[in-house]
Amino acid sequence: MEKTKKHTNETEAAAVRVSGVSIAVNTVLTVLKLSAGIIGRSGAMISDAVHSASDVFSTFVVIIGVKMAGKKADHEHPYGHERMECAAALILAMFLAVVGFGIGAEGIKKIAAGNYSDLEIPGSLPLIAAIVSVAVKEWMFRYTAHTAKKINSGALMADAWHHRSDALSSVGSFAGILFARIGFPVMDSIAGVVISIFIIKAAYDIFKDGLDKMVDHCCDSETEERIQKTAAGVEGVEGIDDLKTRLFGNKMYIDLEILVHGDLKLKDAHSIAEKVHDVIEESFPDCKHCMVHVNPTKD
Repeated sequence: MEKTKKHTNETEAAAVRVSGVSIAVNTVLTVLKLSAGIIGRSGAMISDAVHSASDVFSTFVVIIGVKMAGKKADHEHPYGHERMECAAALILAMFLAVVGFGIGAEGIKKIAAGNYSDLEIPGSLPLIAAIVSVAVKEWMFRYTAHTAKKINSGALMADAWHHRSDALSSVGSFAGILFARIGFPVMDSIAGVVISIFIIKAAYDIFKDGLDKMVDHCCDSETEERIQKTAAGVEGVEGIDDLKTRLFGNKMYIDLEILVHGDLKLKDAHSIAEKVHDVIEESFPDCKHCMVHVNPTKD
């Protein structure tokens, strides 16, 4: 129990630390890009600044989700609150989808209008801001994704992809501004539509992952195979009768039926089951609960 509590505290601390860095970086980028967009007369850069501002909001959602997921089990929630992090990831995915559709719709609207000669030519300052944004946001994606994988946080991974979407948005802004300055302003809108597709795809992947964890989806086949091999390796286990797994937020529940020799005393059979239980929870830190049922061999 103490080990589980320590793991939960470390997970929450890591998520909050990354989220704090994310909020600080996005706030600075929002001010930088908004200023560059206004001074350099770039609508694309102003839109990019709004996208960065949305990251600040999304990160607050992540912090709330992780903190609520880390709450202890209580009378009304005897299995804990891990699914609150899934809910945060779903909210982020929908928010990301809205941003993606918004960018795409705006791009299509400008392309369909056909008044390319009326578009204002941006200055060079937005180009510099776009380059800085791409570099910083790509670093934030890698930094956040690394921590998300380390602590197995769906909400934090969703926030990482939000950083990547912002980097892609800045790439589109850079391309659009560059081509606008050399005489092809419509490329800004075309790039925006392409970027929106990537953003929507990321939103779909995040939504699917969060939904799987909300509806008791089983673990992947590789994990289940490792569980069976780990259990079968315990002395006294004659075989594995059945295995069921389910994801519960960023944790997993395991129901395992093992075979032991039919002539064993109840005390000895129980001892083997306890060993299996302990080695499973030790080998799989994300396992919140492991139930081991003993079946006798039929010989």
